[in-house]
Amino acid sequence: MFYSLMQAVTDGPPKPNMLAQFFPFILMFAILYLLIIRPQRKKQKELQAMLGNLKINDVVITNGGIIGKIVNIKKEKNIIVLRVDETTKIEFQKNAIVGFVPQEEKKA
Repeated sequence: MFYSLMQAVTDGPPKPNMLAQFFPFILMFAILYLLIIRPQRKKQKELQAMLGNLKINDVVITNGGIIGKIVNIKKEKNIIVLRVDETTKIEFQKNAIVGFVPQEEKKA
């Protein structure tokens, strides 16, 4: 009798497969990576490449919406000087530049 009780305790219910338990989490991470992380990394790399290729007389837009022409680049301080009208020059951190102004808007 004791032997049959021990056999019932050791057999018990079947243990679930660990991979089957974690499959939904693995699938969610893969979807998260493909839809959010990967495109964000690509966008960040493009922005860094654009910031590295800035040159004088480029017309750019800042993250505050200010549009201006680059008149000076202070590489040692990581600063860009923009001319927003004939007399006004503003200094910005290089990271504040978010893009170039499209060609159609430059002509207008």
